Amino acid sequence: MATTYLELSNEILREMNEVELTQATFASAVGIQSHVKDVINRSYLDMVNEEAQWPFLAVAESGTTDPRYGNVNIETVAGTRWYELKPSSSSLTTDYGYIDWDNFLITTVGVSGETAPFEMQPLRFITIEEFKDYYQTSENLDDADTQQFGLPRRVLKSPDNRKFGLSPIPDKVYKVWFFAYSLPTKLSAHSDEVVFPDLYVPVLINRARYYVHQFKDNAQAAAFSLEDYKKGIKNMQLNLMSPVPSYFKDDRVRFV
Repeated sequence: MATTYLELSNEILREMNEVELTQATFASAVGIQSHVKDVINRSYLDMVNEEAQWPFLAVAESGTTDPRYGNVNIETVAGTRWYELKPSSSSLTTDYGYIDWDNFLITTVGVSGETAPFEMQPLRFITIEEFKDYYQTSENLDDADTQQFGLPRRVLKSPDNRKFGLSPIPDKVYKVWFFAYSLPTKLSAHSDEVVFPDLYVPVLINRARYYVHQFKDNAQAAAFSLEDYKKGIKNMQLNLMSPVPSYFKDDRVRFV
């Protein structure tokens, strides 16, 4: 089980030699206990917002048969250009936190009725401005998105960042795959758990210590804690975002 909001708060309270919280007293915390809860939440959000693409924020496991596909897929409709990125979302607060626009893929794999050989290709991201300058005239001859159907080759995002568009307009059903990441949310209940592995809890604790030392006007201790936090984040980035094979860490060139 991952570390809970209550456990994190009590770790800092113990370091401060303050009375620990219980499940019964957590919601009604006041004074220094309430301050520590705020510090934990602030530290937690600082940490998860360091990288929009932390693996632990991925909304699902990648792909069904190939992890390169993405972790979300949406089926197209023949003759329809625009699609909701998250059809179940009703507002920006429940949308995905981040979309990897450079890794959209379109395929007929998994589409009902389709058989091998399948169609599959990456979609090149273009801006609305690029679409208007280079593609809109040929694809919207009647200004109604009803011409130039085919296998889409480009993807664009709507100005409100809540939809994606395809160019050309799909001529049939395809699956569009992409990588989506959750929007980090605050911890609230005493049993709420952090989204990252317990291995990285010390990074959060160092961030919380930084805020506590600032609160106590202990600039030197705050500086030490901040440095420890930065080192922890760097290690997380190396381990989770861009792991490097050991043979690449050698100064010598090696071919395998």
